[in-house]
Amino acid sequence: MLASIIVEGIFEKKGEDVVTIDLRKIPNAVADFFVLCHAGSRNQVEAISDSVQMEVKKAVGQNVWKKEGFENAEWVLLDYVDVVVHIFQEPARRFYRLEELWADAELTECKPVQKPARRTRKNLSAEA
Repeated sequence: MLASIIVEGIFEKKGEDVVTIDLRKIPNAVADFFVLCHAGSRNQVEAISDSVQMEVKKAVGQNVWKKEGFENAEWVLLDYVDVVVHIFQEPARRFYRLEELWADAELTECKPVQKPARRTRKNLSAEA
């Protein structure tokens, strides 16, 4: 459930190539899940991080246990103990290739949920 909330927070700020890695079957893994994404700029990395923290706090009342990487925001890590979030700038993600490092774990690509269009007067008049 926590991983799903985190993914929603990432998509709120347009995070790209969102992947969850299920580590529960890996002996001595540091967490149950990793959630990875990347962004196009330092500002977007920070915005995604803020969005994830806000969504988790709002949904389950949990604060991040540890966070790192804000000095240059090339790779920000948010540690929720059971779920660790990795938010990269795209070049850093290509360089570190965490998906390949944990290739024996189950990887799931996440896609944003399409929200239905809001019906406004303008939309209604266009439909007529």
